[in-house]
Amino acid sequence: MEKKRPQLSIDELHQLRWLLGGLLALSAVWTVLYLEIDAWLLAGVATIALGAVLVRPELPARLPLLAHQLAFPFIAAFFAWDVYSTAELLPALIRLDILLLLYRGISYRRKRDDLQLIILGLFLVMVAGVLTVSLAFAVQILVFTGCTLAFLLVITLTEAAENANPGPGALRPGPPRNQVPAWARIHWRRFARRLRAVTDWRLLTVGGLLFVVVVALSALLFMSIPRFQLENSFFLDRFITKKSRTGFSDSIRFGDVIDIQQDDSVALRVDISDPTRAPVTPYWRMVVLDEYHAGVLRTSRRLQNELLVSAQMSTVVPGTLRAPRTFPVYWTFYFEAGISRHLPVTGSFSLLRFREPQWVQQQNSLRLIALRNEPVTMTAYRVDDLQTDGFVPDRLFGPLLRATERARPDDQPVHREGDEADRPRPAYPLTTLQLPGGADDRQALKQFVHAITGGADLRAEEFAARASRWLAEKHGYSLQVNLPEGDRDPVVRWMESGRPGHCELFTAAFTLLARAAGFPTRVITGFKGGDWNAYENYYMVRNTNAHAWCEVYDGRTGWFRVDPTIGAAAVTTTEQGSVGPAAITRRIDRSWQARLDAIRILWYRRIVSFDQRTQLALVTSLKEAAGNFGTALQDVLRNAGRAVQRWLRRPWHAPRILGWLGVAAAGAGAGLLWWRLGRPWWWRVWGARRPAGADPVRRKAGRFLVRFRARSAAGAPVNAGGVWADLQRLRYGSRETWPEPQAVFRRARRALRAERRPLGWHHSTGNHG
Repeated sequence: MEKKRPQLSIDELHQLRWLLGGLLALSAVWTVLYLEIDAWLLAGVATIALGAVLVRPELPARLPLLAHQLAFPFIAAFFAWDVYSTAELLPALIRLDILLLLYRGISYRRKRDDLQLIILGLFLVMVAGVLTVSLAFAVQILVFTGCTLAFLLVITLTEAAENANPGPGALRPGPPRNQVPAWARIHWRRFARRLRAVTDWRLLTVGGLLFVVVVALSALLFMSIPRFQLENSFFLDRFITKKSRTGFSDSIRFGDVIDIQQDDSVALRVDISDPTRAPVTPYWRMVVLDEYHAGVLRTSRRLQNELLVSAQMSTVVPGTLRAPRTFPVYWTFYFEAGISRHLPVTGSFSLLRFREPQWVQQQNSLRLIALRNEPVTMTAYRVDDLQTDGFVPDRLFGPLLRATERARPDDQPVHREGDEADRPRPAYPLTTLQLPGGADDRQALKQFVHAITGGADLRAEEFAARASRWLAEKHGYSLQVNLPEGDRDPVVRWMESGRPGHCELFTAAFTLLARAAGFPTRVITGFKGGDWNAYENYYMVRNTNAHAWCEVYDGRTGWFRVDPTIGAAAVTTTEQGSVGPAAITRRIDRSWQARLDAIRILWYRRIVSFDQRTQLALVTSLKEAAGNFGTALQDVLRNAGRAVQRWLRRPWHAPRILGWLGVAAAGAGAGLLWWRLGRPWWWRVWGARRPAGADPVRRKAGRFLVRFRARSAAGAPVNAGGVWADLQRLRYGSRETWPEPQAVFRRARRALRAERRPLGWHHSTGNHG
């Protein structure tokens, strides 16, 4: 007798359906882990609740009916309050979706409710796919797709089983919400053993292979579908806003940059087409702050307006450098969301390209690039021929400064005494010379400058070097800073105290000292340095690399970089000798974090940044690979043909002929022996995989059925009686329904012999069975 594979009962199908539905809801809720949405508390509550009812399906019955009746009014009221209080539609929709998933996940469901669960989860996954480029999304979409397909299969099997045999475990029309259904009491160990017993691993393997094929075909379609230029995020970014890090905005207070340094996550990744051009210590410029007032650094209104009026939708931003005659170096930036709308660059460039059209703001004299809105996802852009020498050319600043000073009335000096609130703020470029308004503060700054210069008239570069050394001698470095109490300017009080400080205080102090000495100076915030990923060869710039430094006008052609913080190279006017393999060697990172981050950059390079240009490059490389393979195959075949020709041209003497005849005879004998002896052995080993027709009884019954059909087709009457039906049961039926095989075969032979003469089968032996 054949051993039938056990099957799940209706209750067990409901249990599997409940398990898959809960896992589906959990996988959808966990999109919050990589979405920059303020829904962590709600996602945590949903995870705990869904996990509890997943383990104990009888828990939903303990909820009172009033809770079910008030659930949807509460959810609707929460959504209305959320939209009203945050004024952001998309985050409110995501939180609404999580609440609906939570309610559906902890309630007993019918088929319609299960389908709603899939739709709600699919919404979160789709939003995540549009608004994020996280590598976790690739994993989640695979898990969600596999879970959804299995869930739909179990729903179909459950519905079919209920229609064929409706029982007490069925959910149609469904038990009351406060009544525990029969299937809800699950013994998980026993259920796991039942699943293992009913699982057909061969079928499961085939299903897994089909899933892999679907993923491979999807990847092939992804690579082959033509690319179109679409605006970011299918307009979903209009319904969500992100706030920049305070240290990378148009206004900062002391401590804002240090707050960013507490985060160790990667903020920026940079690919360089020629790693030998990588600088030792790159300074990634983002924000220029020219105005100072009472411990606050900000971008003056004139510079902000210049950025605003320059906004345009474009994929290409021309720089200030002419296109180089030689092949340029390409710098590809992958800038994470939530950092700033200001894009980091190291200096002048010839061209900047985005993957898709962006609203871009550009200030050429400051070498600044900014997006009009805060990006909601990673921003990728490529910069051609980016300069890293620490110098920003600006031949127009000197004439502009002199013209502004001549136009200013004599009774409105840059440094005017009186109340800070009542004093009008100077306009750019006079903001680069702005000092605190208190007479005591200005007198203290004058004394500091005299101590630095000794009364000598110094050039800007020499003053910068001396002032940086003076600050390093008076102050140490510390992230924990306690400013002295008092009503005077906080930076002046810090310089008088001799207490340690961080990069913002060193930078602000140097700015005031340089301005007091008559040198226009501005503050730059961005990132300094970064680690070189040794696995995929790119810069990793973390938030811990956040930094502030200065730029000083040299009085002639532009601005040079000054980093007055202890441990930095104070003055940088050139970067000769600071690029090449030695620069990379100093910053190589081979940690496990770097290995994991290398996977992310591969995701960005091959998937996220897969645009039309990359698609064409891939097609070209595939053509080249195919051509190389064809050439190599032709060479192999040509060499093989020549070898065969040489072998055939050799003299065919008797020993050689006899030897090859012996080899052929040996091969034929081995094949015959395998057919006679080896094949039955192999057949027995793999007998479990033989088709139904390989059974000797079924095969013999099939031969009798063929003979009966042949006699009938020839027009001869066949008096088969009941033997025809018995032969069909032996051939196609299960073993439980079989009659005695040998008795059926004897009856079949007698029926064939009785009609042998009309068919002309007098030469037949009747032993075909």
